[in-house]
This record gives sequence, C-alpha cells and structure tokens, in this order.
Amino acid sequence: MFAHGFTCLLLAIVGFGVVAAEPKRIVLLAGRPSHGPGDHEFRAGCLLLAGLLNQHPGIKADVYTNGWPADSADLDGAASLFIYCDGGDGHPAIKPERLEKLRGLMAKGVGLGTCHYGVEVPKGDPGEAWLAWTGGYFETFWSVNPHWDADFTSFLEHPVTRGVKPFKIRDEWYYHMRFPEGLKNVTPLLTALPPQETLSRPDGPHSGNPHVRAAIARGEPQHVMWCLERPDGGRGFGFTGAHFHRNWGDDNFRKIVLNAILWSAQAEVPVGGLETTVTPEMLAANWDPKGR
Repeated sequence: MFAHGFTCLLLAIVGFGVVAAEPKRIVLLAGRPSHGPGDHEFRAGCLLLAGLLNQHPGIKADVYTNGWPADSADLDGAASLFIYCDGGDGHPAIKPERLEKLRGLMAKGVGLGTCHYGVEVPKGDPGEAWLAWTGGYFETFWSVNPHWDADFTSFLEHPVTRGVKPFKIRDEWYYHMRFPEGLKNVTPLLTALPPQETLSRPDGPHSGNPHVRAAIARGEPQHVMWCLERPDGGRGFGFTGAHFHRNWGDDNFRKIVLNAILWSAQAEVPVGGLETTVTPEMLAANWDPKGR
C-alpha cells in the first residue's frame, strides 16, 4: 500500500514538472522590406524559421517585423534573439536605447544570432557590442560582400554542426569579418576559400581593401559563420549568408542556422541536428509586396 502510494506521488510530481516546464522562447526580428523579390526576404525567412522551430518540443518562437517590436518589453523572457535585417547605419538594433535594451538582456545570458546584413553594424560602440555578443561583425573598409559559390567540405565538431553534411551554395557570403584578436572564445562554423574573382570590384566600403586582398593572396580561408561562448554564460553567432530566400530550401544551409538558434537559446540540439522539411509552397509564402 505504501509503495503504491509513493509511486503515485512520484508520478504526480514528475507529471507536474512536465506540465510546469516553460518552453524556451526565441524571438526572431525581421527587418523592413529590402531589395527585390526573393532577396532579403527578412519577414518570410523569419516566419519560415519560426514555423520550423515551433515544431521542435520545448520551443516557442515569435516573429516581430519591421526590425523591432513596438514595445521593447516584448523581448523580455526570450532565451535568444535572432536578427535578420538590413544593417549599417540603418541597422534597427543600434539606436542607443535599443543597444541599451540589448545590453541588459545580454547581461542576463540571453543569446543573440545575427544573419546576413544584420551582421553589419558601424565601427565603434555597435561594433564593440557585436564583437562581445556574437563574436564578430562586418566592418566597412575591412570586410567584403561579394556573391560567390562557397564550398563547405568539413566542419569542426560542435552542437551547431550536428548532422550538417558538406554542401556548396551560391550566396552573398560576406567575409573577412572583424573578429577578436586570436578568435578569442570564437568557434568558426563555416569556412571556405573565396576565389580571387570575389575581389574584382574596385576597392570601397564593401567591395575590397588592401587588408582583404593580402589575406586572399596568402590563401587564407574565410569564416562566414561563427559562434561565441560569452564570459557571462550567454551564446552568440553570426551567419553571413541568406541574401537569396531560395537558399532556405537547402537542407544543410537551413539546418546549421536552426541548430545555431537552438544552441544560442541553450536548448539541446538533436544528435543529427534539427531535421526539417521545406516545400516550394513554404518558400513561396509571406514574401514582402515589393513589386517587380
């Protein structure tokens, strides 16, 4: 009788724990409409990724459009943020009050992932913040943004790379990022050697400079995705691809980003990575009305 009662009590406690467990909340911030149809589809990309994340037990993903929620308090309670937007001086997260909001969240160990143009912020306070929170950023007159076919043939063993197989894909892969000295606390996740043609444009804020030309002349492979384990216990990552919305249809391209988002939220990444399926109909959904 006692054993039966104890077992029932134990089951009740376990059951209560399952019911009471709060899902990890992930917030995806999609930038305003940008570029032509099929390029920089921030809203469609975030909605696609959020829908896939919400199929994973223990995750609740929310999307806010136009770069930032109307009320910054909507970011409270997030385990991680994912920012996919236009960058540079118009980056939606670099307004002083928004950087301050992020600073408070980062101090609590909230994760931060940046995608494509979202990795570019101005040098100075925003750049130093991105270095501290994500491990790297696009710095003008240092980094470049050519379109090229990146061939990823091998990966370091890391939760973000679980289940990712070698793949080759054309994108606007930014490279020659600004990283901490010696890549301190930074783990490269996607690395490839850009062809010389990627520096065929005249030098400019995004197209070339003596530093990147010297690096390519030396044959230095370039990191186009990386992650950071922060001293405060938080996690961050940067991913420079995703100019073309169609690339979310590639299983490995998509998987490594979904894995990174889970990892940044300190959720367990499945042994084989997050397995998802995307149909042509899913890729065609939620595009911004940009005209031709």
